[in-house]
Amino acid sequence: MRTKVLLVALFAAVCCTQMAAQPFAKETFPEGSYSPVTNVNRNGYPRVLKDGSVMFRVNAPEAQKVQIDLCGTKYDMTRDERGTWRVTTRPQVPGFHYYFLLIDGVSVADPASQSFYGCSRWSSAIEIKEDGCADFEVQDVPRGEVRTVYYYSKVDEAYRPLMIYTPAGYNESTQQYPVVYIQHGGGEDHRGWMEQGRTAQIMDNLIAAGKAVPMIVVSANSNVQARSGGFGGGYSWQGMQNFRNELIDNVIPFIEKNYRVKADRKYRAMCGLSMGGGQSFYIGLRSPQVFANVGVFSTGMFGGIQGASNFDLEKEVPGMLSDVQGFNKNLDVFFITCGEQDPRISHTRNIVKKMQDAGIQVRFAAYPGDHEWQPWRKSLHQFAQYLFK
Repeated sequence: MRTKVLLVALFAAVCCTQMAAQPFAKETFPEGSYSPVTNVNRNGYPRVLKDGSVMFRVNAPEAQKVQIDLCGTKYDMTRDERGTWRVTTRPQVPGFHYYFLLIDGVSVADPASQSFYGCSRWSSAIEIKEDGCADFEVQDVPRGEVRTVYYYSKVDEAYRPLMIYTPAGYNESTQQYPVVYIQHGGGEDHRGWMEQGRTAQIMDNLIAAGKAVPMIVVSANSNVQARSGGFGGGYSWQGMQNFRNELIDNVIPFIEKNYRVKADRKYRAMCGLSMGGGQSFYIGLRSPQVFANVGVFSTGMFGGIQGASNFDLEKEVPGMLSDVQGFNKNLDVFFITCGEQDPRISHTRNIVKKMQDAGIQVRFAAYPGDHEWQPWRKSLHQFAQYLFK
């Protein structure tokens, strides 16, 4: 009975917030503010101000306490006599940020926002504009397609989804294309790169400008568990085995059977962010017969996260330091990135310096931002321009 009462109360509180997705009559917004593209109602809230701070407004007359949880900071909202709650946050860095409503202590998605799968749940999000990032937007250029297809996984013993970007002209042409296998981070899935990461917009604009060759991009769900048991999860070579088997034995054969691709290591790349960066490091670098191009974005395995310390390059990738010439010969592109405000940045810089001092041919870039999508979009944007040339 107690559980039932709690559920009814939560349902009532959340329903009250649904008015937040509706337009507010005769609303006057601050000059220079804008409605982010992540809003459901482009004339409503949240509202981004000129300095990057965000105005939130929520109708929840039955709630006792309402907060906004944005980028790990909780902001207390103030209630007026009509039951409307308001708050303005401090200025936010540009990019894509998950956020939540906290209604009487319960975290829920904001119905005023579109929902995205992140943080291991469906989440609200807000997009803060950044100057100079037109390549992340839809432009008047030939556009490719993103499709969701299903393949059979012998690891999971079930059909599993892939999201696949094919460049403009793919359907009409007979040519073969190189392929990038791109991996999401922890708490996300195959939708992350295509939705939050804006892969199609980035690739369309780069290809149209002649900055990248036409290529296919495949995003798999790496949250896979082997029905037969075995290793799965964790920043270690053993922990990567389930997904390594999934990718090499199931995903790549499916793509090469069903799409016009160049089935050669020189025309395959693997990259990923955070957890996906770790997968790309281990699987990509330890599978030179499969991949000649590897991108590692914001991984925590070098340090900056709990449990990561004293990373031994030679132990984790045999031959990396003891046979530098052979290691370099196996790779056309090796690229590492991290956000400048990411706790992983100093550890990443240190490991890159160790690689470069040893003679490893690795490119490195850092971008403004924390552990978030804007640096990852920039990472893909730069990585794609290096590939298959």
